[in-house]
Amino acid sequence: MKGFSFSWKRLIGVTSVKQTIARQTGIPTSKQGIERKIGGAVIKALFGKGK
Repeated sequence: MKGFSFSWKRLIGVTSVKQTIARQTGIPTSKQGIERKIGGAVIKALFGKGK
């Protein structure tokens, strides 16, 4: 089937739990999200301003 994908993590609820934790804490759970969050903090510390 075109456009169909199966995720066992989504089936057992791992994705939902990770999303809930990320929303409540403000800390992303994906690798790219964490890198972006740390990078923004470093730039803010160095230059005193973020976005």
